[in-house]
Amino acid sequence: MRWSVRPAQYLALVLYLLFLGFPLLWLISASVKSSAELNSLSVNLIPSEWHWDNYGEALSRQGLLHSAFNSLLVALASTVLAILISVPAAYVLARLTGKLRVAGVTWILVSQVFPVVLVILPLFLVLRTLGLADSLVGLTLVHTTYILPFALWMLQGYVAAIPVELEEAGAMDGANRFTVLRTIVFPLLAPGVVATAMFSFVSSWNEFFFALVLLQTPENYTLPITLTMFIGGEGKVALGPLAAGAVLAAIPSIAFFSLLRKRLTGGLMAGAVKG
Repeated sequence: MRWSVRPAQYLALVLYLLFLGFPLLWLISASVKSSAELNSLSVNLIPSEWHWDNYGEALSRQGLLHSAFNSLLVALASTVLAILISVPAAYVLARLTGKLRVAGVTWILVSQVFPVVLVILPLFLVLRTLGLADSLVGLTLVHTTYILPFALWMLQGYVAAIPVELEEAGAMDGANRFTVLRTIVFPLLAPGVVATAMFSFVSSWNEFFFALVLLQTPENYTLPITLTMFIGGEGKVALGPLAAGAVLAAIPSIAFFSLLRKRLTGGLMAGAVKG
């Protein structure tokens, strides 16, 4: 029975991976196709001719590298700020009991329901008053506000999974509150922090609407805004360079996930409970 189930499991896994990876494969295929082949009615994954000059055209047009650097700065800064704010806030929220915890969790959920269009005008007026309307600093603050509820929601779940008995045991051994947090809670919370940082980075990296409204100077454009410049004034789209730019835009997110994936493990929690 086991030998018949295992091939089916592997087959299901392969099909699932193909389902997830097909859009990326199609995007890569489109990035090396000619304009004539992209505009034709034929559907084929493997290009008839490989046009690598789409990447050169994407890099040479619209300041793509400069916009990618802007996106990287904003994404890293907003991720760090969101983590620094959400870690202590999530700990307090997870350790609260009664109506205060219910009120805090409810507010986090309610804040995710508000449409972005509803808050963009107040945000723009506040940033304009502070002189940050058309700046990467202002966009970083907006992205931090945008991803903070999600980061707080994720981290409070990780904190709640840490047994309170571990903190009580540390306190009984003579450790003060700061020592308990530094030596017990924060190491166990590391996988949650890494997971939250990954999703926060991707959310900021891919964010389009706030950047579209708040940024007017081309030197401050982020990558999603620059990619829209491949659409001409009459609606004509440079499909090849646009696909090549989209492939290049996906590389930092994939690299960020690859660098941090080793930290995503629950082994730290299991080892601490056993100890």
